[in-house]
Amino acid sequence: MRYNFDKVIDRNNTNSSKWDTTEEGVLPMWVADMDFKAPTEIIDSILIRGIHGVFGYTMIPEKFYDAEIFWWEKRHNFSIKKEWILPTVGVIPSLSATVQAFCQEGDKVLIQSPVYNYFNTSIINNKCEVVTNDLIYKNNKYTIDFIDFEEKLKDEKLKLFILCNPHNPVGRVWTKDELTKMAELCIKHNVIILSDEIHRDLVYSDSKYTPIASISEEILQNSITCTAPSKTFNLAGLKTSNIIVANEEFRKKIDRSLNINESIEPNVFGIEALISAYTYGDEWLDQLLIYLEKNRDLAIDYIKKYIPELVVIKPEATYLLWIDCSKLNIQSEQLVKKIKELGKLRIASGITYGKSGENFIRINIACPLKTLEDGLNRLQNSINQIKKEEKYLF
Repeated sequence: MRYNFDKVIDRNNTNSSKWDTTEEGVLPMWVADMDFKAPTEIIDSILIRGIHGVFGYTMIPEKFYDAEIFWWEKRHNFSIKKEWILPTVGVIPSLSATVQAFCQEGDKVLIQSPVYNYFNTSIINNKCEVVTNDLIYKNNKYTIDFIDFEEKLKDEKLKLFILCNPHNPVGRVWTKDELTKMAELCIKHNVIILSDEIHRDLVYSDSKYTPIASISEEILQNSITCTAPSKTFNLAGLKTSNIIVANEEFRKKIDRSLNINESIEPNVFGIEALISAYTYGDEWLDQLLIYLEKNRDLAIDYIKKYIPELVVIKPEATYLLWIDCSKLNIQSEQLVKKIKELGKLRIASGITYGKSGENFIRINIACPLKTLEDGLNRLQNSINQIKKEEKYLF
C-alpha cells in the first residue's frame, strides 16, 4: 500500500493541542505532534472495538505483550520478556513514577541539557534536585562532556540519570560507544539509568539506534527504558506506553509507584492501537521515514539558501529541527514571539529545554510538503522583517 503523506488534513475543531490553541491564521509547527493520519490498520482496529459499544474495565491481553516483544525484536534486534513489560498511560507519568520509586526528597537526578522539558518537571514535582550535564555544542554537532558527566555522578545524593535516546531536541542518536561509556560510568557510581526512547523508531537512514539496555547484561540490569507508539504513529491522545525493566527489584519498586499514582491502565482504544501498530505498522513507518527524511533535507537546504542567519543542526532522528539563531543576537523567547507576530508561524523557543537552549528554536517538520513549504516561507519572511529593524542588526 502506498500511503499519502502529502494530503493536508484539517485538524481544527478536533480539540487538538497543536491547532486549537493556536490563533486563526497562524501555522503551528511547535509541539511534537505529526499532521499525518495513523495507519489504516490502527484506525480500523479502533473502529471495530468502538462498534462493539461496551467499554468497561479492560484487561491487558496477551496480544499486547506479544506485539511489544515482536516490535523490539523485528525493528531493533532486541529480545525482551513479557515479565519485563509494565504497561502505563504515558512516558511522562512513567518518568515521574520512576523518579518517585528511587529518589527521596532532596535527592538529585542528572539530565543532559538542552533536553525535553518534562524531565525537569518530573524531577521537581517529586521534590528532587535537577543536575545538568550540558551537552557540548561545537561545529554544528552535539557531543557528551564525559569529564563533567562523571564528576556529577560522584555525588552520593545523585540517584538517577535520565537519558534521552534518540535525543529531543538536538536530534542525536547516541552511538553504541557513547551509550556504553555513559552506562559503565553510571554502574561505577551506583546511579540507575532511566532511558526515554520514545523516538527510537524515527531514525534516519544515515544513523543507527541502539537500545541502551541491549548492550550488556550488566547494563540491562541497571537500566529502565520508557517507550510508546505515540511519536511513531501519532497516537499521543490514546495514552498508552510501556516501561521495560529486566531487573526484578527495580520492577517491583516501579510497579508499586505506578499503582500509587494510578498510572497503570492504558485505555481500551490505546490497547488496540498498540497491538495494530506493532503488528502491522512496518510498511507505513518505512514510508513515513522516507517522507520525513525528504522534509528534513529540503528544510535544511532551504534555510541554508534563503535564511543563512539560521543554522540547522542536522537531526539523526526525530521530526524536529533544532536551529541555532545566535547570529540574530535575540533571545529565543523574544525571537519566537516576533516570528509569530510577523510571520504568523508558531514554533518552540529553545529556552524551554534548558538554559543551554537559549540561542535556539525548534520546528516540527512532520507535516505534508505543502505545509512545510508554507512554514519555511513564513519563517523566511519573518526573519527578513526582523533584520530590517535596526535594533536587530547583527
